Amino acid sequence: MSITISNSGIWNLKNVRDGLDGAEYSLAQIPVQYVVVAGGGGGGARHAGGGGAGGFRTNAGPSGGGSSSEDRMFLTTGTSYTITVGAGGAGGNTAGASPGESGLAGSNSVFHTITSFGGGGEGTNQLGGIGRGGSGAGRRSAGGAPSPAGYDGTANQGFAGGGYDGNPAFGSGGGGGAGGLGGTGTTIKGGDGGVGVATPITGSSVFYAGGGGAGSYNSTPIAQGAGGNGGGGDAGFASPFFGQNGGVNTGGGGGGATTSPVLQGGNGGSGVVLLRIPDNRVATFSSGVTFSVSTSLPGYKIYTVTATSTASENVIFT
Repeated sequence: MSITISNSGIWNLKNVRDGLDGAEYSLAQIPVQYVVVAGGGGGGARHAGGGGAGGFRTNAGPSGGGSSSEDRMFLTTGTSYTITVGAGGAGGNTAGASPGESGLAGSNSVFHTITSFGGGGEGTNQLGGIGRGGSGAGRRSAGGAPSPAGYDGTANQGFAGGGYDGNPAFGSGGGGGAGGLGGTGTTIKGGDGGVGVATPITGSSVFYAGGGGAGSYNSTPIAQGAGGNGGGGDAGFASPFFGQNGGVNTGGGGGGATTSPVLQGGNGGSGVVLLRIPDNRVATFSSGVTFSVSTSLPGYKIYTVTATSTASENVIFT
């Protein structure tokens, strides 16, 4: 193992520790910890399943889908790296407007080589399969035989949505979360959204990417599903029984609506990208990036990127 100093400068103890932990650490390289959360999927509009949470990837703790932390990342100073924050998918509606009764999938979030997939929209096509996404959407109750499984999530990003086990099947399945499966709908309740994943990257534990709660075939006496911890939207609990939106910049799935003449599923929550670098370094973003920076955690700068105006935005570290 070697520690290469490629520029003149004074190292502090944190620099030395980072260098020893890696195969090589130079002043032309920066250790970067990241959390990349995609947009959540929209909930459906009629006795609907919840939208799946956006995919969750990080090297600052456990990633989504029950996976471990990803590899350490060292980036080169002065080099431009792509950064994109995915939008949440629109919830379905029964008023004849786009996108129809099914919710739309969320959009991907990207940082350099890391891509988190948008959450599955309830009843929509993402990653080649109905309702698939970073986390999968819940399955819509249609009566008849039980359907025990929801739609698939993506390995290392999120879990599958829930199915329904009632016959007649009144409660639909909850959307999958980054940290857990969507709940199963029953004859008495719509499935809850799957729990998200908590990350300590800011110095405090914060949940992201919870699944959307599921509605039901009848509004009463069926209880509706709650959104998963991490910004998942609740199902429509009371008139007008609209699904609730996923949390802004959480990647939470939208809640499903409950049967009623005109309904609206919840929109998926937008994604977010968090970056943590040593406090003697600076990240400079292109003009279309909306971000904030915190220095509250000793030794670090933490950048929270909440929106990008195009898919070609970038960040440069110095």
